[in-house]
Amino acid sequence: MKTIASFQVDHNILEPGMYISRRDGDVITYDLRMKKPNSGDYLDNGTLHTIEHLLATYVRNSVFADRVVYAGPMGCRTGFYLLLRDSVSKKEAINLVRSAFDYISGFNGDIPGASKRECGNYLNQDPVGARREALAYGWIIESWTPEQMNYKS
Repeated sequence: MKTIASFQVDHNILEPGMYISRRDGDVITYDLRMKKPNSGDYLDNGTLHTIEHLLATYVRNSVFADRVVYAGPMGCRTGFYLLLRDSVSKKEAINLVRSAFDYISGFNGDIPGASKRECGNYLNQDPVGARREALAYGWIIESWTPEQMNYKS
């Protein structure tokens, strides 16, 4: 079988940041890399789950809502994928992610979609961890530019 694009990225040199993972037609997949791969420091499940709920809710309620295809976690627990239509510029995508993580870092309240009716693992939430990790990621991408969005090789 052909090796998929995300497995072709050199995870030995990948650092936290925001990258363009791939393009499929008019859809751009952004790699929101919060943790250095294989470093032993990963997002715990409750934190990952809470960020997922807040990130997805935020971007799907933003001015770009009709151009959001997907927002969800990486199985390796080092970050998230955000899929946007290419009508959202790279700069706009960065600003959307910055504002989403700013929102998450200051979030206090009921986690959207975290009821038994709405979620398959609704008790697995860690809002304190989500705020901490969102703040840390916000510092990483605070001055991120479109020129930094390509993976190093």
